[in-house]
Amino acid sequence: MNKNLTRALFLLAAISLVACGGRNEATKGATTTKKESERVKVLTLESERIAKTLELSATLEGYETMNIAPSLTGHIEHIYVEVGSRVQKGSMLVRMDQTQLNTTRINLASTKTEFDRVKALKESGSISEQVYDQTKAGYDQLVENERFLDQNTFVKAQFAGVISAKYYEDGEMYAGQPILTLTQISRLKAIINIPETYFPMVKQGMKVEVESDIYPGQTFPATIEIVYPTIDPQSHTFQAKLNIPNSSEKIRPGMYVRTRLAVGEVDAIVVPYQSVLKLTGSNDRYVYVADGNTARRVAVTLGQRFDDRIEVIPVEAGNLKAGDQLVVTGQARLVDGSTLEIVE
Repeated sequence: MNKNLTRALFLLAAISLVACGGRNEATKGATTTKKESERVKVLTLESERIAKTLELSATLEGYETMNIAPSLTGHIEHIYVEVGSRVQKGSMLVRMDQTQLNTTRINLASTKTEFDRVKALKESGSISEQVYDQTKAGYDQLVENERFLDQNTFVKAQFAGVISAKYYEDGEMYAGQPILTLTQISRLKAIINIPETYFPMVKQGMKVEVESDIYPGQTFPATIEIVYPTIDPQSHTFQAKLNIPNSSEKIRPGMYVRTRLAVGEVDAIVVPYQSVLKLTGSNDRYVYVADGNTARRVAVTLGQRFDDRIEVIPVEAGNLKAGDQLVVTGQARLVDGSTLEIVE
């Protein structure tokens, strides 16, 4: 075989190899492009009228809780109660050292005698108005001091309740930390956080049902006592305070409960439950909507559930509305910005 023929065969083989490689790259590119489009099914969202009941969790608190902390420092002569003791309003709780009180009472008795004498002289016109006023001011100050010392030496309960904590014993030196904690349990309260969407619907005096897993099937009535006037800019919720009568004392401060609040009929977006995805490692929820042929992720919070459907509320108002194309099949493969191929 001559040299010219060898060169021709080599050149032909090289051209064939390049052509095959080009076809392979073109085929590979086409395959890659095809993988970038995800086949999905969508559902056109519609606003529905639903009877809305908010289910919110809360932790119970005593309606009133007071740390028993006298305004006087000194030795504790006697504590009349223990943890768990039930007390009535006005019951004696603590007796502090009485030295200051007794000294003030002696001074008060002496000053009262002087004041009575000056008062009689004033009525007869024997002393000036200035002397009378000075004596009366000194007497009034001692009366007020005696009242203050009496309240803080003989410490009494300001409301009926149960002693829930005790931090000192008889004879110890009291210096700031509360001696006892008094908690009311015949009436409780709870603070619930409500999505801002429902702010116009929640009113003072509305009825609420409270449930505890400790008492299955049993509900405890409550009333909204205060609707707080501001919205939290971070969570986009507002607070309401519940007043919960508890004469049976079945439920107690510290218990975790669920609350149900009927807010009437509202317009809502209800979607198939499986269309809602959960962000790995958190409790954040989201859905995908189709903007043309592009996937857009929308963060949502969950509302009321209806069998296999659930109400969703966009975290940012306006991000999800009637008319949007919700991805209901194939959403698990998507990321924000994915190219979509919508199929019937």
